Amino acid sequence: MPPTLTKAEEAVPSREKMQTVVGIATSGRPEILAELVRQLAHQTVKPDRIIISYAKPDDISAIPQTLRDMASLELVTGYQGASVQRNVILDRLEDEDIILFFDDDFFPHPTYIARMLEAFRDNPNILGATGQVLADGAQGPGLRIEDANRLNAQANTEAVFKIEDAFNTYGCNMVFRCAAIKRLGARFDERLPLYSWYEDIDFSRSLLPHGRVVKVNSAQGVHLGNKTGKGSGIRLGYSQIINCIYLAQKGTYPWSNALKSAGRHLIINSLKSLKPEYYIDRKGRLLGNLIGLGDLFRNRITPERAATLHSKKRAS
Repeated sequence: MPPTLTKAEEAVPSREKMQTVVGIATSGRPEILAELVRQLAHQTVKPDRIIISYAKPDDISAIPQTLRDMASLELVTGYQGASVQRNVILDRLEDEDIILFFDDDFFPHPTYIARMLEAFRDNPNILGATGQVLADGAQGPGLRIEDANRLNAQANTEAVFKIEDAFNTYGCNMVFRCAAIKRLGARFDERLPLYSWYEDIDFSRSLLPHGRVVKVNSAQGVHLGNKTGKGSGIRLGYSQIINCIYLAQKGTYPWSNALKSAGRHLIINSLKSLKPEYYIDRKGRLLGNLIGLGDLFRNRITPERAATLHSKKRAS
């Protein structure tokens, strides 16, 4: 069950003049997705629309008919990949004010949408925002839905209201002003295939010359970091090297950050491949890093090549 709200949280007013749409790009997590959709109905400010972009029928197979019948829920299909699936969602925008992108394994606190709307309403110069992640299973073996419910129930959203400028939005929970997206023609870069490593940095930082990108600490949630649907370690390792350089050349990622990021992942994968975690394909990532370095030395900056590399079955 979703966490119980305090009286103060229940009293957060709905921003009726601001229309919201939740966009979810999903792959390989049908049960988790179904629970997320169910919990979105318990937000203190409910989204006006929920658009789920999926690649295979199995991706949405666990959503019960009662939820499918909701007028606010739309299921759209397209090619697999975080960037292309999110662009499918962008193509479905109508006259909404705010779009909230959630990973299919991110469980927002029931007041998440309300807090974000407050931030966007009170700060017209905010174009993009990310919330506070109470726990991130991506940094470990992953979390369960029960963990997310417990952590959200224990969260103190009343104590944190600070809004601070951010380097970028974090892909598991990103919120954008629709008018800015339309005015600037912002799109997720489809040259970043499949898992689309750093597409969140690229998209959100493309907005920075025109407004603020912030972290809203009162908008909270839990990222399960579920390991299914991630793809092979080789492909991810390749993207860890090539995508950084590609985005630096593109101008959305500073060269200093790009070189540090690529170097850091190469070192970590090299060291940890000697005694890898059971839930990470470190040897696959390292191999992908080395293939990426080979391409980099040949001046072959082609992030889309990740999709063509040999896929391993082990979760990465």
